[in-house]
Amino acid sequence: MHLHFAVCLPRDGETVALVRSALTDAFTLFGVTQDCVDDIRLAVSEACTNVITHAERDDEYEVEVHVDRYACTVDVRDSGTGFDAAALSGDMPDPLSSRGRGVAIMRALMDSVDMTSSPETGTVVRLSRNLTLLDGGVAARLMAR
Repeated sequence: MHLHFAVCLPRDGETVALVRSALTDAFTLFGVTQDCVDDIRLAVSEACTNVITHAERDDEYEVEVHVDRYACTVDVRDSGTGFDAAALSGDMPDPLSSRGRGVAIMRALMDSVDMTSSPETGTVVRLSRNLTLLDGGVAARLMAR
């Protein structure tokens, strides 16, 4: 069983809600538990918000979702000027800081977070997570065959 879809959206804050809704609908119909859906939705929201906030040259960004049996991978891609992805520690900032929690949140919620970035190709944030399926949900039933 395999699910794959991608959306290319303008770099606008309103599009984050569209991505959240598409993920929620797809994973809910697929039969993923609500806690798992919530974690993926929040992590992807953080990645999309980072593109909207930090990418400079982009008019658009892409969110690509792959589900293969019990795991999903979500790539959030822009073609901006890039940044030093290795320099991001993923640690929580000072409690009084109003910014800087996105990467730490993504890493806390997902099994794996990989970032590649360069001025020539932009940035790809790859979020991966094993899925928890509902007993009797569509995916669990189809994979039991």
